[in-house]
Amino acid sequence: MSGKTGRRSPKALSSRARTRLAAGTLLAPFFALFTVAMIVPVAYALWLSLFTEKQSGLGFDGPRTVFDGLGNYAAALGDQAFRDGFWVLLGYCAFYIPLMGGGAIVLALLLDTALARARRFFQLALFLPHAIPGLIAALIWIYLYTPQLSPVVAAMEAGGIGFDFFSSAGTLPSIVNIALWEWLGYNVVIFYAALQAVDRSLLEAATVDGAGNWRIAFSIKLPLIRSSLVMVLLFTIIGSLQLFTEPLILSRGSGSAVTSTWTPNMYAYSAAFERNDYGLAAAASVLIALVAAVLSFAVTRFTNRKEARS
Repeated sequence: MSGKTGRRSPKALSSRARTRLAAGTLLAPFFALFTVAMIVPVAYALWLSLFTEKQSGLGFDGPRTVFDGLGNYAAALGDQAFRDGFWVLLGYCAFYIPLMGGGAIVLALLLDTALARARRFFQLALFLPHAIPGLIAALIWIYLYTPQLSPVVAAMEAGGIGFDFFSSAGTLPSIVNIALWEWLGYNVVIFYAALQAVDRSLLEAATVDGAGNWRIAFSIKLPLIRSSLVMVLLFTIIGSLQLFTEPLILSRGSGSAVTSTWTPNMYAYSAAFERNDYGLAAAASVLIALVAAVLSFAVTRFTNRKEARS
């Protein structure tokens, strides 16, 4: 009796096997693409970061690739330019993240309470800048920042406001402005979609109890879209660490204070394509990825603890 009950029917085994086969077939393209596009490049970067090119004693044989261990990592961390790039990112995040998060939340809340006819127009108007590639957006803003060309600068000068967007003091606000123009509408759409999923009966009950719009927004709506807030914060931090296109294009401007090593990504780009030091560039890239991973883990851990307490 026990032997019979312990056995599984051939039909159950075959159905389970078919299920596993179907799941494996569906997931195989994803894992193949993930391996080719993610695992292989990361593994190659790790491998490349362990080697460097050195000249022979007399220099007649040309450079040769030798194993250097953690030498490239030590060189990157010991370079003041690489370390200064993270201080630039810290200042960028101090400006960009509060403006991006706060502005997107406020605009999404306004859209959530606006007239139905105006919602689609403002959603499209806010999202359109995100549809423009970052390279084109940076070129547009360089034109708007350049004196003798920009109507914006001309209007500011006519109003008695003098501001050099390419100076050392104006570079960071200029780049933050470009990033806000590109990404604010995208995050507004995310927050607005999350707000649309909030149970309207809760809002109606709060209104009946006498809660105003501000009380409803901060006591009901925002706590209910916390997961979206965390996701946007996480992606914004990771995107900030990858700051590259805007400062690179801005560095081509006349008299720009942006150097070729202004951010860590620009440092890696300069090491690879200006100095041909691919080992150093790979090591810098791996270090940037590690910082992004640590910050992502810290944000996720902090938010999980906060949710567990609440």
